[in-house]
Amino acid sequence: MLRRLHPEQPDSFAFTAANQQWAEAQITKYPEGRQASAVIPLLWRAQEQEGWLSRPAIESVADMLGMAYIRVLEVASFYFMFQLQPVGSVAHIQVCGTTSCMICGAEDLIAVCKDKIAEKPHALSADGKLSWEEVECLGSCTNAPMAQIGKDYYEDLTAESFGKIIDDLAAGKVPLPGPQNGRYAAEPLSGLSSLTEYDAGKPQYNASVALASDLGDTVRRIDGTEVPILTPWLGKDGKAAATKSAPKPPKAPATGKPAAKQAAEAKSKPAKAKKAEAKPAELKEEQPETLTGARGGAPDDLKLLKGVGPKLEQTLNELGFYHFDQIAAWTDGHVAWVDARLKFKGRIERDGWIEQASKLAAGEETEFAKRAKKDGLYED
Repeated sequence: MLRRLHPEQPDSFAFTAANQQWAEAQITKYPEGRQASAVIPLLWRAQEQEGWLSRPAIESVADMLGMAYIRVLEVASFYFMFQLQPVGSVAHIQVCGTTSCMICGAEDLIAVCKDKIAEKPHALSADGKLSWEEVECLGSCTNAPMAQIGKDYYEDLTAESFGKIIDDLAAGKVPLPGPQNGRYAAEPLSGLSSLTEYDAGKPQYNASVALASDLGDTVRRIDGTEVPILTPWLGKDGKAAATKSAPKPPKAPATGKPAAKQAAEAKSKPAKAKKAEAKPAELKEEQPETLTGARGGAPDDLKLLKGVGPKLEQTLNELGFYHFDQIAAWTDGHVAWVDARLKFKGRIERDGWIEQASKLAAGEETEFAKRAKKDGLYED
């Protein structure tokens, strides 16, 4: 199936503040130079926020990860979980049409979608609230036929019960997910034939349905405020999490000397260790040399630097950097100044811009520049 970007696109995309923080934290999972590994989580978060993946969203993720736009589009267009067209503002309904569901009535559910939402899949309802598609097996065969709506499964459906769910969604209600025929979970449809003594004391809903009922937001778009940022290796501010308690000092080596004498000798030694433990002062920003335009009207192709895409090149130009030799001359203070003005900090050192720029300014070629020219991704 050919998957293309939708012809109508929004002007821009931006993560919410909380989702931006979440996305930047996800990137820290991966080693330096391997931030592209976060492309699927970031694309998924963008879709969770907006409902679908627009071109600006794809390009924004590419800029965050220092990837060519086409590489991120390849990922988005390959996986069918990514929606490349607008979906219903309230919900996008995915009806399972694989064997078990097909045998049990999936075609009746699809007929309801065509009648109540739109004749064709991926088309919006007249009010723009709902959309639908047929998907491959969602793994709830015991409870066929079923559909996924938002974050949850709606199972044991009939045309009548499914139609009521769609009507409730259009009316702004949140239908209770799970089996729709009174079944508790995935026990035999005819009822339990064993362990019946445990049936009487079970809760009203199974755990999945109970949680969805408690949250009451099964079709709500994710903006990052629903739950704490799930990055246990980091603090909520994106910095390394502090240890819960101060580490215990190492035991003194056995010297055979009395403890009092060891303590006295330790006091008399120079405080070299303490100096080594002192945290370095925060680096002071120093503005590097900038230009109002490229020399001779011919800027260097900064996209030949690994980690620099078209938008980042434009940002560097706006800051006054057009040539490799400018970047090659940056000091630590210069890096701090530029870093503070980039949307995603840390990539200058992570991707080795200065080292790359030094080689390119001297007429040499880096491995990345060779690949970029060969692929034709950055040719003017």
